[in-house]
Amino acid sequence: MDFLGKNISKIADRFISRGGNFHTDPSDLVARLKSIRGLIFDWDGVFNNGTKGSGLASTYSEADSMGTNMLRYGLWLFNKSLPITAIITGETNSSAQFLAEREHFHVIYEGIRNKREVVDELCGDHALEHKNLICVFDDINDLNMASVCGIRIMVRQSSAPLLEKFVVQEGLVDYVTAAESGRQAVREVAELLLGLMGSYETVVRSRIAMDKQYQAYFKERQGILTAHQNRKDMGKESRL
Repeated sequence: MDFLGKNISKIADRFISRGGNFHTDPSDLVARLKSIRGLIFDWDGVFNNGTKGSGLASTYSEADSMGTNMLRYGLWLFNKSLPITAIITGETNSSAQFLAEREHFHVIYEGIRNKREVVDELCGDHALEHKNLICVFDDINDLNMASVCGIRIMVRQSSAPLLEKFVVQEGLVDYVTAAESGRQAVREVAELLLGLMGSYETVVRSRIAMDKQYQAYFKERQGILTAHQNRKDMGKESRL
């Protein structure tokens, strides 16, 4: 992988032209990517538009799922180990559980009110530091976990311009996606980071060929048994 960033500006310009906003210099993000060992995703508003109803589970896009796989593979190629991958959500959602299990994420935390505490726990369980984590988030209840992570990416909500202004002025975000909630923003995040790492074409070609490197990664990925932690006492706690 090429972390020298020869084409950083060209990659960044592609995403800027589509409406993405960098609040940290892309070259700095490239430097931070060298120490990334884990990925944290919120669920509602990140993998979907956050719409729910009584008895209804929010869903996800296969484009986003492919994005998580390619990003994990790209990081595996650099570190020769799987990045610890987690969903941290305030709700209980069968679609989130299904995706985490199917894609062999390391853990899904549900019913979480204080997400920062869970980030600390995740780091302790897997010998990580906060700077080793990428956090993909979208709303106020995510900010205490995003604030401590090495790379913070916010999924755009056009309905919340003041929130975006707040996270920027408080230094809580490095990049705001062009894609809004429910418009495959996770895929954008994956393509952006792989592009900045200089590994996008390598990863895609390897996946197309299903070569030995990809098969080795996939075998290791498939060996992960997803841990579930649900801390919500239904009827007593709210997402807020």
